[in-house]
Amino acid sequence: TEAVNKIGDKFETGEFFLPHLMRAGKAMGQCMKVLSAHLDAEGTAKKKGTVVIAAVSGDIHDIGKNLVAMMMEGAGFEVINLGVNNDSDAFLDAVREHDADILGMSALLTTTMPYMGVVIKAAKEAGLREKLIVMVGGAPLNAAFAEEIEADAYCRDAAVSVDTAKKLIALKLGQTGV
Repeated sequence: TEAVNKIGDKFETGEFFLPHLMRAGKAMGQCMKVLSAHLDAEGTAKKKGTVVIAAVSGDIHDIGKNLVAMMMEGAGFEVINLGVNNDSDAFLDAVREHDADILGMSALLTTTMPYMGVVIKAAKEAGLREKLIVMVGGAPLNAAFAEEIEADAYCRDAAVSVDTAKKLIALKLGQTGV
């Protein structure tokens, strides 16, 4: 996770750009596949949590979402990436199936942003909202929008998403000193 933090810091300061972040995320994901088999065999690998991530209904943009997914995997989260154009049923079915801790939603179009609120409302109605950390991101979003739809966090980029997920999981589990 130290490597993920360093890459994220370089992206934040403008020293690294999106292609660097994507390549680092892919490399980290591949390394984790190799290492996790060895760590699991020794009983020392412990995932940080499970993330269901997808672009909402009507949105077919996935570069940023895929980058977040790769960075989350590199940081030790199990990631279920549903892809693009997902309705509330797809989100909630995956949350149930994988016993997710975090629900991540992405939207790049202002016209698809409101659907995030639909998914959160459906999670409430299904009795799943209380157990979920809901994180949202995408170029047109901001913290005020996240608060309006009752998401737990708005994340402006992949590095912030990983850091936010680690902090919120620690709070959920009652841990201190992430």
